[in-house]
Amino acid sequence: MPPAKKTYRTYFLGDACLCWELGGAIGQLTSLRVLYAYRRLKADKQLAAFGVHDLVPSYTALAAHGGPLCDWAAVRRAVDRCFNSLPAAEAELAGQAARHVLPVTYRGEDLPRVAELTGLTEEEVIRRHTAAEYMVAMIGFRPHFPYLLGLDPALAVPRLASPRLKVPAGAVAIGGQQTGVYPEASPGGWHILGVTDPELLKPIAPGDTVIFKRLAEEC
Repeated sequence: MPPAKKTYRTYFLGDACLCWELGGAIGQLTSLRVLYAYRRLKADKQLAAFGVHDLVPSYTALAAHGGPLCDWAAVRRAVDRCFNSLPAAEAELAGQAARHVLPVTYRGEDLPRVAELTGLTEEEVIRRHTAAEYMVAMIGFRPHFPYLLGLDPALAVPRLASPRLKVPAGAVAIGGQQTGVYPEASPGGWHILGVTDPELLKPIAPGDTVIFKRLAEEC
């Protein structure tokens, strides 16, 4: 019997990072598969013995970072075994995740623009944004910046043509089919819907879920 066809590809980024890529498109199932492998391998002390000092998930790939004496052949075999034994069902892949509720003041400067672009009222934009429970697909761009899957397709809007030089810390924003929160003041090209407390982002980890809750005094 011929060996099963791989559902991923591996490649090096430099000489200290090996990646496993499950595809080129953002999607719920792909992220669940990446995060399942991430959680399982994070708990595997064998990888540390091989020289891996960090694992970093993205929307479609998992990266293993190793030191100069890393045994990459052993790392590849261990991670290959994990990806080759992933469950097929989404329910099995999901695992147990921490749930974070972020209170938001929805007075962002781009809220009127998003309403105009989507053809919705501002109230409907807020309602749709707070209706979903989002999955943290990865942390990136800045420390503690959560990239969230689950945005209502009706809220998908193009990124700003000219990114801002300074987005305030705690800004809740959307760009394309994604939503997230800026943990610190930084440049950014997403549409700002509101603001939350950036300190609430620190315990959020890949695989967790996030709910945005509109502050009562706004309603």
